[in-house]
Amino acid sequence: MIDAVQRLGIAYHFEQEIEAALLQISCTDDDEDDNADLYTVSLRFRLLRQQGYPINPTRVLEKFKDEKGNFKDDLAGDVKGLLSLYEAAYYRVNGEQVLDEALEFAKTRLGPIAQLEDSPWADRVRHSLKWPILKGLPIRESRLFMSFYQQDDTHNEAILKLGKLDFNLGQKLHQHELKLLTKWWMDLDTSNTLPFARDRMIECYLWALGPLVEPDHTTGRIFLAKINDIFDVHGTLDELESIVNVIERLIIRYYIHPLLSFVFPYNIVITSYC
Repeated sequence: MIDAVQRLGIAYHFEQEIEAALLQISCTDDDEDDNADLYTVSLRFRLLRQQGYPINPTRVLEKFKDEKGNFKDDLAGDVKGLLSLYEAAYYRVNGEQVLDEALEFAKTRLGPIAQLEDSPWADRVRHSLKWPILKGLPIRESRLFMSFYQQDDTHNEAILKLGKLDFNLGQKLHQHELKLLTKWWMDLDTSNTLPFARDRMIECYLWALGPLVEPDHTTGRIFLAKINDIFDVHGTLDELESIVNVIERLIIRYYIHPLLSFVFPYNIVITSYC
């Protein structure tokens, strides 16, 4: 349920509930995790890792390896589990060899499935191989996930309807913000006042939608979109580094997105005692 809520883009409605659930999951007895399948273990790892909880990938994945230290061949038939492992492996950090191996194993096994026309998983696998969750634009990923989730027989209809409604309301808000930005850009008379600018306001706005996707981040999106079009054209390296540092501090302080807790793990890592 947490995964569906996050991927539908409505997690901001349930922040306290999700945090409480993840805290409980992080405190789950290790023996319970040992009885879980590949899908459950990989999903649990990804949800905790992306939220900043410390979790050891070697310990949770070792039961899926054979005596030679390779991932078991019989996992090849578990498409749902492989896809979950593949997405989880992208949350690796330097030195986590088991996740490097997991990513290569999952890619190799998922490749042939993506070529099948009659597989119900083919479209989803093809998309994930091209755009894993960690690298996708949240708003675009939410729209695509709606289609995949709707085809899942186990989907929650109430959650799906909320996701669709929230997405449509978000579109209206984004259109309004683009209207404001376009008017501001035209009022600047950029062809005369800023001849060096590249006139790509919509592109810059989409970039700002990456880390700042929730509705209450209007100010942040507009700010980032305004400065992103011109800041790297005439700035020196020192000036560009300074402004990037300011943007990072702004995002971390005021607009924390779930994925940022992984991008900046040492700044925002969550510590808890079970």
